[in-house]
Amino acid sequence: MLPETTVQQNEDCSNVYDFLLAGKDPEQTALIFLDSEKTYGDIAFSSQQVASHLLRQGCVKGDRVLLIAENSFFWVASYLGILRAGLVCVPLPANTPQETVTYIAENTGAKAACVPGRVFLKTRLGLQVPVLSDISMAPQEKSETEQASLDVSVPGVSRISRQDLAALMFTSGTTGKPRGVMVSHGNIIANTRSIIEYLRLTSRDRIMTVLPFQYCYGASLLHTHLRVGGSLVIDPRFMFPEKILERMRETECTGFAGVPSHYQILLRKSSLRNYCFPHLRYVQQAGGHLAPAFVRELREAIPAAEVFLMYGQTEATARLSYMPPAMLDKKPGSIGKGIPGVRLRVLYDGRDARPGEVGEIVAEGENITQGYWRAKEESAAIFRNGQLYTGDLATVDEDGYIFIVDRAKDFIKCGGNRVSCRQIEEKLLEFDGLLEAAVVGVPDEILGEAVKAFVVTREGNAAELEAPLRQFCMRNLLPAQLPREFVFLDALPKNASGKVAKSALRTPS
Repeated sequence: MLPETTVQQNEDCSNVYDFLLAGKDPEQTALIFLDSEKTYGDIAFSSQQVASHLLRQGCVKGDRVLLIAENSFFWVASYLGILRAGLVCVPLPANTPQETVTYIAENTGAKAACVPGRVFLKTRLGLQVPVLSDISMAPQEKSETEQASLDVSVPGVSRISRQDLAALMFTSGTTGKPRGVMVSHGNIIANTRSIIEYLRLTSRDRIMTVLPFQYCYGASLLHTHLRVGGSLVIDPRFMFPEKILERMRETECTGFAGVPSHYQILLRKSSLRNYCFPHLRYVQQAGGHLAPAFVRELREAIPAAEVFLMYGQTEATARLSYMPPAMLDKKPGSIGKGIPGVRLRVLYDGRDARPGEVGEIVAEGENITQGYWRAKEESAAIFRNGQLYTGDLATVDEDGYIFIVDRAKDFIKCGGNRVSCRQIEEKLLEFDGLLEAAVVGVPDEILGEAVKAFVVTREGNAAELEAPLRQFCMRNLLPAQLPREFVFLDALPKNASGKVAKSALRTPS
């Protein structure tokens, strides 16, 4: 691998494109795919082509551009090209339904779209805007000057300030319609710096990337590793976890990032414990709660690597807190404290909660985004006085470590008792035969709501496990927490980011 270098001192950059790429060696490898590698020079040249093309199509500063693609060189070049041109990227999963694409295109007033040909033809998106489907638009080859420099002029680019929008990251909304989180260039720059600091990333770092870039967690991997001059191994084969593990070893990855479902599969559906990763320095987990049973298993499986448990929201660009690996034994179950530059508080009745009191997590920092696109009422409820009211309920201990109790909307009112779905899920996953578990509330004439548990077994042996599982619950759960019904599934429904989609579980089939 390349010698370690420090982060380039391009501190005055306002455009994320310049912040990530300025000062990099154009010959250094940035992206490693199954069949090719791309350098920083390749990224710069192709993204500048994208920027020039979009501006020639009549796009002007602030116009929204859809990006619908899988993780690929096309995605990276298109994303950075959109930002380079001073436009606003609207990234969507490659499998986004046509009606959702149409809604978001109309909601954002999109002026163009970047969609690779195979996705465009496969989904027949029916977009009524110019579509860029191939980044090799320009016939010319790179000149010697362009090969030696990442700074190729793009006519028509407007000056960008840190307050200018960089992206609209769409998430599920309370109305059932997706809502766009307004992420500025300054938000991305601030959050990227914070993550680099606590993970201690350098140009020697190489991350195995299985998270989609259209998801804020996946995008943060791209931002942080390009910023430090590191590299990303991009592999879409997580359905075959052994191939991912082998690829990590082959490419000498120093890091891995995943959501809970990734670690559940690696720990109980792969031979992770039999692998030796001499270069693996750390793993990071966010995108939901990883049950303590899995945290213990993960640390036992990769004892030489640090485990970073993290908490965040799209409304905060990506990250809000992290748990120092050295504190995992002392503060089990905690999400830690705010990352550098972020102040996290737990508020109870408008004041800082005392130890043991349950309050709402409120965040403040340069990474807090500007609100929801064209949704003033929702924005006003969540974003107040420059602070983000997360909707997550938590306690804080005497040392300032935060412990999430549950989402405000993920409690069940069972016979007058307030039951946490998260606590039940944690306990269910201590049962060795389970791979996944999700709990929801269902109507009950007597109790108001009852607990319904959806579970996935490790070996597909539901018939054998139902009785032992019920006995386990009787021994380990309170009466109000006991599931009235178990539903055994082959897999829990998940969104494009790998998170469990509880809305699908609540909807009767």
